Amino acid sequence: MSVDAVARTEFPEGYAVFFGTDGKVIMTPRSEEHSSTIRSMQIDTLALGRHAKVTSDVYIDFPADESSAPDLAILRKDATKHGKRHSFEDVLLISEVVPASSARKDYDDCTAKYGRYGIPVYLVVDPYAAEAVVHTQPNGTGYIAAHTHKFGTGKLPIALADGRTFTLDLDELPRPESGTDAR
Repeated sequence: MSVDAVARTEFPEGYAVFFGTDGKVIMTPRSEEHSSTIRSMQIDTLALGRHAKVTSDVYIDFPADESSAPDLAILRKDATKHGKRHSFEDVLLISEVVPASSARKDYDDCTAKYGRYGIPVYLVVDPYAAEAVVHTQPNGTGYIAAHTHKFGTGKLPIALADGRTFTLDLDELPRPESGTDAR
């Protein structure tokens, strides 16, 4: 499916749609935990400044038609759109929130992809495991370093490549209510 065809396609509301390099289309319903986690991270980005370039669920161009719309992306201050979108070269941090249904994509596939394209920081936030994994030092197959931090352990400063610091408040990240279908 071409990028233009995807842009013209209407997908059901309430679903996240992902496109794999193997041509698969994955549709997954969004949960309240997913939405609340993204909102919490967006609130934490306000410390970067009112006009910081932060996107959520907005396509970013990657080479080889591997564009994706991460749950949260922090861009360089001087980032400019190339056509209708930002380029992966403008990205300082990408964060994906792990859904209950498909952890493999965020933990494995995205780690390999974002590392391959040199995204300086890849943050995986998993409400069901109550942890955040910070991947740094990208290489051709993923990341050299990965550090896991449990929810409820305070503020986590994450250095950005432009000298700023994104501070994720691990005490404020939502957790699924008991009885929620966890992995």
